[in-house]
Amino acid sequence: MQRVWFNKTFSSVGSAIRLIREADQAGDYQLLCSSTNAHTPAFLAAHEYAVEPSGLKGQDYLAWCLAFCQTHRVGIFIPGKEAGLISAERARFEAQGTHVLCTASQEMLLLLDDKARFYQGVDCSTPPAEFRIVETAVAFDAAYRELRKTHAKLCIKPTVSVYGLGFSVLDEERSSAQLLLEGVPYHIGLEDLRRGFAAMETFRPMLVMEYLDGYEFSVDCVGDNGRLVCAIPRKKPLLVGQGQLIDLRDDILESTRQLTQAYGLNGVFNVQFREGRNGLGLLEINPRMSGGIAMACLAGPNLPYLALAGFDRGFENLPIAPIRVGLRVGELSLATELP
Repeated sequence: MQRVWFNKTFSSVGSAIRLIREADQAGDYQLLCSSTNAHTPAFLAAHEYAVEPSGLKGQDYLAWCLAFCQTHRVGIFIPGKEAGLISAERARFEAQGTHVLCTASQEMLLLLDDKARFYQGVDCSTPPAEFRIVETAVAFDAAYRELRKTHAKLCIKPTVSVYGLGFSVLDEERSSAQLLLEGVPYHIGLEDLRRGFAAMETFRPMLVMEYLDGYEFSVDCVGDNGRLVCAIPRKKPLLVGQGQLIDLRDDILESTRQLTQAYGLNGVFNVQFREGRNGLGLLEINPRMSGGIAMACLAGPNLPYLALAGFDRGFENLPIAPIRVGLRVGELSLATELP
């Protein structure tokens, strides 16, 4: 039996652990989960769990992970926190008998985390929307004027962020106070933003972009060191409460295959696209499981189990269930007692 460890990561790890346990009828895997949060719901899904010490990072966290793998006889380590550093130090884990399943190399993880660098170098059949990188009020004004000539609506977002933090559509008509009072999310008044930028000498790099206002597609994937093994695109509705549709669009699948190969992606990861006036555009690659991974797996393939078993035993003789195209999926919130 292989002991598999998921360290501190995003909340979707609980869904992944449950999915693996459902598929692992032979009991090949003993699943461990750790977090600095002693009450995380993911602990309910694992065979074993542990509370991580708070405040560790960098080399100190790496040393703790190496010791944890030895103490808990971990055979496969799927890192979330400090994934880049752990990927770079895989040989040290291998030397003590732990195989590390990383989404990409440290270099690639750093690149994917920085949307400015990623957008500047990405090459696929559905490129990102037109963008400019700005760090000053003067650069912002110039970028806005240039892009506004050809695009009806623009948006802004940080080059490095998660959960969509910092993303806003630029509103030319309403102030930020009006938008707040009207309950309009993810919007900011253009003139208010200009005044705020003008008050600062410089600010962290931001992207000014064409706003893509059509359907968004979230593609949950399994890769094998640059080879796309399986991809399940979910089409998100324009209105909430309508679920998501499993939609195997050829252009999305081809772009996802190209990106998987270009960045040597491995294990479970997520690619996001969105439609605009000029067609489909690439939003980002998330080198980790998405929050909607369980919805994708309702369509057939059990992606977390597929990634784990393929990494452990190879993909050659691993069956992949057919994908149920057109399936409408959603998630329910259920009350539960926490550890």
